[in-house]
Amino acid sequence: MKKYIIAFLMAGVMFLNNSCKDFLDQVPDDILTTDRIFDSKDYVNQYLANIYANIPNELMQRYTNSDHSGPWIAASDEAMYNWDFNYANNLNQSTWSATDWDVSAYWSDWYKSIRNATDFISKIDKANPAEVNAIERARFKAEARALRALYYYWLVRMYGPVPIINKVLAPDAPLSELNIPRNTFDECISFIVEQLDSAYTDLPLVPANEEYGRITKGIVKAYKTQALMLSASPLFNGNTDMASLVNKDGTALISQTYNAGKWKLAADAAKAFIDEFVPGVYDLYTENNADPFVAAYLSCRNVVLVNWNKEWIFARSNSGVYNWHDGTPLHVGYTTNVQGYGALGVTQKMVDAYFMSNGLPIDKTSEYRATGFSDYKAPFDVKARSTYNPWTNREPRFYVGVTYNNSYWLYQGNNSREVITVMEFSGNSGRSQSSSDVSPTGYTVRKNIAVTWNDRGALLLRLGQIFLDYAEALNEYDPGNPNILVYLNKIRTRAGVPAYGNGAGQIPLAANQEAVRTAIRRERQVELSFESVRYFDCHRWKIAEVTDNAPVTGLNMYGNGDDFYKFTTITGRTFRERDYLWPVPNDEILKNNLLVQNPGW
Repeated sequence: MKKYIIAFLMAGVMFLNNSCKDFLDQVPDDILTTDRIFDSKDYVNQYLANIYANIPNELMQRYTNSDHSGPWIAASDEAMYNWDFNYANNLNQSTWSATDWDVSAYWSDWYKSIRNATDFISKIDKANPAEVNAIERARFKAEARALRALYYYWLVRMYGPVPIINKVLAPDAPLSELNIPRNTFDECISFIVEQLDSAYTDLPLVPANEEYGRITKGIVKAYKTQALMLSASPLFNGNTDMASLVNKDGTALISQTYNAGKWKLAADAAKAFIDEFVPGVYDLYTENNADPFVAAYLSCRNVVLVNWNKEWIFARSNSGVYNWHDGTPLHVGYTTNVQGYGALGVTQKMVDAYFMSNGLPIDKTSEYRATGFSDYKAPFDVKARSTYNPWTNREPRFYVGVTYNNSYWLYQGNNSREVITVMEFSGNSGRSQSSSDVSPTGYTVRKNIAVTWNDRGALLLRLGQIFLDYAEALNEYDPGNPNILVYLNKIRTRAGVPAYGNGAGQIPLAANQEAVRTAIRRERQVELSFESVRYFDCHRWKIAEVTDNAPVTGLNMYGNGDDFYKFTTITGRTFRERDYLWPVPNDEILKNNLLVQNPGW
């Protein structure tokens, strides 16, 4: 299977900048004007690849001046890092600033790609017809148009309303053209949706030449749903706490009036995607096994590990896998191929969020035992072993997501004895082995840990999320619609837990909107755990002031034996109202006197 490998020849650099020496050096006469780029199909492809280059890579945790992913997993209530240098810690303590490199990196990189996409769109129709035929020109333009919309979506998801720039600004443009105010949030969403709709017509149903990672019809339809979900959510739909966010001319940038119709637009977009592409192009990923519990475990585990499977809608290709080290425990005393840094710890809150195998929350069933030990065989293990009772009889997704003490490691390597993760103080992955390269909580993130490092896609959006989007949007504008439980239960059935309903073997669920909302949000928390979704969900729902403003608890990493299993407060967290939106980079405020800052910054 081919994959579209992004060219980084000019990544992070504006195409017309003098910094493009590596690219220019490939031209025999050492001179390449912007017009000549479109004389050659190879140059056109490289220019388009450059526009792709700033797609987020969520498998590579972003450290200062490195890589291109976000801190989202550890900046949510799912997990935390034991490393001070990860930017998630700045977010968790609200110690970040508008002058931080991370704050400006996304803004500048994505606007560079937006500028390049706009330039590409304006010139591709004049490409040499002997090199680039009419069908290719239309498809390339559609890809660039869709990418520009995606970069705007990622911008507004983080920074709120931003300036929409849909023309190429010349390097010598007068200051009057460069001073551009922020568009309203509704204008931003309208532009994103219009651009995605416009791109749809000339895009293929499946990637050309199996170049997975290139834009298709399904991708633009799916991200239309994402943009409309964001628009309908409480953070941007009638949020009176954002009343002070206005342009210098007094224009309110976020509507202060709640509009339930925005949820209908999101639901309609999700249903349109489902009707057009499921099951013909996309479907829920499933695996078979004689044991239904193991089948559910394999399905939920491998949906994020099997490259470009039928559930994947969009991913960044050829990503590299640094999360392998972040989630793999230290395993001192074993061969290096099973050793990691293990510093990405799952919070006790996330551990407790997973359901029991009977599909009920741990506080709603007598099957949950809070103390003691039992012999229990996890679905990935080769035998039963002594296991702390709170980790027994949990749903399959728990064993997909969490590495816990005395558990069998997924990848045994070439060791002569079993690799068992022991996170007690004196264990092979305990605090006595390292002060930094061990879990802070007594658990590590197991989901998305693969044995291979390279040539993997970094998953950004899959069908399971669209199903949950549809259920959520329906519940907000049409509570009681039968499709809510239909699509919620598709996720639960694949996960091997009983569905909601009043039939035999089903779990009764109160019919009121609030109860269903709680169920949907809990399902998203579990199903999409450690996929860089939870951070943005809690923000758009405007509940981060609760979820991200509480102490992180875990187990006692300084204890052995029974002392290890004592619940312990690991650290406090601080979330302020300002933290719902990233600040506009200070340099941008200084350069553009019409650009206003977000509230609290």
